[in-house]
Amino acid sequence: MALLIWDEVGTRLYETGVDHGVLFTQNTNGAYNKGVAWSGITSVQQNPSGAESNAQYADNIKYLDLISKEDFGFTIEAFYSPEEFDICDGTAAPVKGLKIGQQQRRAFGFVYRSKIGNDTLNEDYGYKIHIIYNCKASPSERSYQTISDSPEANTNSWEVQTTPVNVTGYKPTSYFEIDSTKFVTDEEKALLKSVEDKLFGTTESDSELPTPDQIIALLKGTTTTEETENTNTEGGQG
Repeated sequence: MALLIWDEVGTRLYETGVDHGVLFTQNTNGAYNKGVAWSGITSVQQNPSGAESNAQYADNIKYLDLISKEDFGFTIEAFYSPEEFDICDGTAAPVKGLKIGQQQRRAFGFVYRSKIGNDTLNEDYGYKIHIIYNCKASPSERSYQTISDSPEANTNSWEVQTTPVNVTGYKPTSYFEIDSTKFVTDEEKALLKSVEDKLFGTTESDSELPTPDQIIALLKGTTTTEETENTNTEGGQG
């Protein structure tokens, strides 16, 4: 047996910051277009809901608890949004320089990163990559204020709800999180980089949003059935 020890050096962890925002708009076929950098994000607030207890009674006692379905939502706050986000925000552009609102809202995928700090390396300790599928943004308030002797830039916010996607062997979900501190060896770090290269792009390839099964396969160093079929098809066409 071992004695529990609190606050050891290097174990005082915390999370902070938000960066590396990436937008993946959906096309009319439901596939995700290549990623677009979303600069100017000031916060991402996760708002999960559901998973509430519904007590059932029998024999004059509490018999069991049924748990409701869990939903995942979040709020993006940013100084600005990329032009590609307009179709996700119900905005269309009939001609250059003109925008009209209250249009159909397109679904999108969203990725961002947060920092993990500790008491020895501070924010250089690690980071988390947050991957969210099937997002739909709701109309949001916009506030414009006069410029004063203490000027501030306007920030916009979007409340977003999600629809879960299928994950082989697990219940459907719309939210995934990758913790870089769990990838320690050179081989593990290479697997993590393979996912980051997909999400954030490289000098040779565009940013793209892999399916959940593809992300799991990349982190395992394996190939999904879908990728194998694509490779065989491409080989057959050659």
